[in-house]
This record gives sequence, structure tokens and C-alpha cells, in this order.
Amino acid sequence: MQKAAEKLSKLTTGSVLIKGGHLEDSADDLLFTDGKVFWLKSPKIYNPNTHGTGCTLSSAIACNLALGLTTLESVKNAKEYITGAIKAGLNIGRGRGPLNHCYNL
Repeated sequence: MQKAAEKLSKLTTGSVLIKGGHLEDSADDLLFTDGKVFWLKSPKIYNPNTHGTGCTLSSAIACNLALGLTTLESVKNAKEYITGAIKAGLNIGRGRGPLNHCYNL
């Protein structure tokens, strides 16, 4: 993941976030920003209802950046939000359902 982030960073002026949700034993993400690597550790949550996690994560990051937080703070906050929404275990409909966006209201 780190090698990929470093290679991708050479193609952009921004930060690179590589999600770890599909790892077997954890859901650790890697953020490469300003030439530094940050591992955002998270336990694996076994919940099939994760439809929309990528879109929700990127929106949460953008909202935090709009509030003036740093990239690292924004990604940490967004990951915490996503983790809580997945942990909430919303189960509606059939197939892979959405995560619970309103879990903390």
C-alpha cells in the first residue's frame, strides 16, 4: 500500500488515501500527504451492508476540509464516522445495503 501511495503521489499535487477495507484482518487505511505516511488503524467489521462507503468517506473528508481541518484531521474524522456507520449494522432491503449514515444523531 505504501509503495502504491508513493507512486500515485508522483502523479498528483494532492494527498493519496488508500483504503484498507478489503484487507483480511483489519481495515487499516494509508494516507500519504506532504511526503509523510500515516497509518489509520481500524479493526475489521464484518457487516455486508457497506454500500456507499467510498462515496460517504470522500464526502466526509471534503466536509472536514471545508471546515478548515488539516488533511490528516479530515481523514481521521471521516474514518471514525465511517467506522461508526458500519458498526451500527443497519440492515434494510435485500443484498448489500447501505451503511447507517445517521448512527450518531
